[in-house]
Amino acid sequence: MNATRVKLCVMMFLEFFIWGAWLPLANKYLLGLNFSAGERGWIFNAFALASVTAMFFSTQFADRNFAAERFVAFSQLVGGLAILALTWTTSFWPFFLLMLVHCLFYVPTISITNSIAFANLKDPQKEFGPVRLWGTIGWIAASVPFTFILVDWAKVSPMHEVGFINWLGEALGTPMEGVAAHEAIRYTFLVAGIASIGLAAFSLMLPHTPPRPAPEGGEKLAWLEAMKLLRVPFVLVLFIVTFFDAAVHQCYFAWTANYLESVGVPANWLMPAMSIGQVAEIGTMAVLGYCLTRLGWRYTMVIGILGHAARFGVFALFPDRNLAIAINVLHGICYAFFFATVYIFVDEFFPKDARSSAQGLFNFLILGAGPFVGGFVWQFLGDAVTVDGKVQFSRLFLFPSAVAVGAAVILLVFFHPPEKKRVELEGAPAPAH
Repeated sequence: MNATRVKLCVMMFLEFFIWGAWLPLANKYLLGLNFSAGERGWIFNAFALASVTAMFFSTQFADRNFAAERFVAFSQLVGGLAILALTWTTSFWPFFLLMLVHCLFYVPTISITNSIAFANLKDPQKEFGPVRLWGTIGWIAASVPFTFILVDWAKVSPMHEVGFINWLGEALGTPMEGVAAHEAIRYTFLVAGIASIGLAAFSLMLPHTPPRPAPEGGEKLAWLEAMKLLRVPFVLVLFIVTFFDAAVHQCYFAWTANYLESVGVPANWLMPAMSIGQVAEIGTMAVLGYCLTRLGWRYTMVIGILGHAARFGVFALFPDRNLAIAINVLHGICYAFFFATVYIFVDEFFPKDARSSAQGLFNFLILGAGPFVGGFVWQFLGDAVTVDGKVQFSRLFLFPSAVAVGAAVILLVFFHPPEKKRVELEGAPAPAH
C-alpha cells in the first residue's frame, strides 16, 4: 500500500471514529436528560439540517473555491470544539445549538473525504471499498473504550488480588447502571471531540486536492448541476429510494441501544453489540467490488435494503438477547450494499465536474431529508407505543421493516441504469465508452 492510500485510510478511520463515538448511545443519553420526543428529534436532526447546508453551500465551496484537505482541517477543528463542549451541557437549547454547530462543520466532510479519496485513487470502483472500510474500523474502535468506561469499577476486585484474567472477566461483567451509567455516557462527546481535533491536524498532511472552478458557461452553483440529473428516470428512482432507506436507517440509531438494553445487554456492551454490524461491513466492503460485478447495481442495492426489513422484523418478533445481538450483522450488509454502493454509483455515472456535488446531493438524502423525517417519526412513534414507561418494540420495529420492503420493491421494478455509461447534464445517458 502506497503512502497516499495509507493517508486516505487514516483519514477515513478518524472521520468515522468521530461519528461512531457519540451516535450509538445518543438517544439513550438524551432520554436520560428527560428531553421530549420533539427535542430529541431536533437534536438528531442537526445532521439533517447540516446536510441541507452542505448541499447548497459547503460541497460547492470545496468543489469550486477551496482545497478539499484544508476545508476538512478547518471544519473538523470547529466541529470538534463544539462537540467537546457537549460533555458538560445538559439543557436543551445549548445542547441543540452546539450539536448544530458540530454538524454544520462535520457533515460536509463526509462527502468531501469521499471526494478526496476518489480524486487520489487510480481505480475508485475497485479501490474505494478497501479504503472506505477503514472508516468502519474507526467506528468499531470508537466503541472499545466504553466497554471499560461504563464499568462499575467500585465493584471490581483489585487485579493483584484475583489475577489479570479474573480481573478482566470481572470488569467486563460489571456494568454501570442507572444514574452512574447515564453520567458516563457523556464522555462519548469528549472522545469524539478529541478525535475531531486530531483529524483537523492530520488533514494538513493529506494529498493536495485543489478546487475545480466551474467551466466557462457552466452553472455557478454546482448543486444545480447535480439536480438536473434528476430528470433521468433511473436517477430519480434511486433518489426516492435513497430517501426511504435513509429514513429507515435512522430508526436503528434512534432505538437499537434501548432495545438491546431491554433484552438484557449490559450498558458497557451496548456499543460493542451494535458494532457487530460494522464488523460485518468490513467483510462486505472488501468484497463489494466483486458483488457489484456479479450482481449488478440493482440487485446489490435491493439486498442492502431488505437487510433492514429482516433486522427490524427480528427485533419486533423475536425479542431474544443473543438473536438481537447476532442479527446486527445485517447492519453492515445494509450499509455496504446500499449506501456505499450509491456513492460508487455516483462516481461511475455522474459527470466529472459535478461529481463531488452529486455526492453532496445524495448525502442530502442519506444524512438530510431521510433522517430528518425519520428523526421525528421514530421518536414520536416510540413515545406513541410506550406503555407504563416501556417502549413496545414489538410494535415499533414493524413500521421501519414495512417501509424497507416497499423501498426494495420500487427499486427492483423501476431502477434500470445503463451499463458503463455516464449521465449527461442534458438529462440523457451518454453513449457507451
